[in-house]
This record gives sequence, structure tokens and C-alpha cells, in this order.
Amino acid sequence: QVQLVESGGGLVQAGDSLKLSCAASGSTFRIYAMGWFRQAPGKERDFVAAVNTNGGSTTYTDSVKGRFTISRDNAKNTVYLQMNSLKPEDTAIYYCAAGPRWGTFTSEVDVGSWGQGTQVTVSS
Repeated sequence: QVQLVESGGGLVQAGDSLKLSCAASGSTFRIYAMGWFRQAPGKERDFVAAVNTNGGSTTYTDSVKGRFTISRDNAKNTVYLQMNSLKPEDTAIYYCAAGPRWGTFTSEVDVGSWGQGTQVTVSS
């Protein structure tokens, strides 16, 4: 599997934008679907978005559709999450995840590797 390191989290105000990055080690990054999950205080970790191996197919949880965009650059071994129109309920630790070698994914069952997480805090 791959090792993942997230960056780009921080404290922003409602309505602001933030872009998360996840850098992967190794030459196998391109063979895995990639995704983002998040865990709010006192809650379980939930799926946010995923992208397939070539970036041509994406999946989002309903609450972020139209506001978040997941993308990947296989030449840079990096996956991104552009977050616009942020809301206080988006506050969470965001985790990068490497998934299966086909399609996209929404379940933690399909995750082979996790990043350490990056904190996103949205104030009202």
C-alpha cells in the first residue's frame, strides 16, 4: 500500500474556501482509487468524496455535493479536496484514504491505507 500525508487544514470562517492535499509515497499511487473521510467531534468517521484511478469518476456524500471537489494528479502522487462555501458543520478531522484498484468507494471497508488526518475548523 501507500503512505499518505495530508496538509492544508486550518481555521476559517463560514463561507470561506480551503484546499486539502494528500501526498502519497511510492510509485503505486496511480493504481488506487483515492478518497477523503472526516470525523467530527463525538461522531463516527464518515465518507466525504472519492475519485477513481484516472480521475474520470468521482463520488460525493450528499452534504458536500456542489461545494467540494476531489481531484488527483498522478504525476505528483497527490489527491486534493477543494472545499468551498464551508459551513460550521464541516468542522472535522479530514483523513485521506487509499481505496481499491477499481471504481470509486464510499466505505471504510475498502480502505487499505489512511493518512494521519488534518484538522478543519469552520467558525460561524
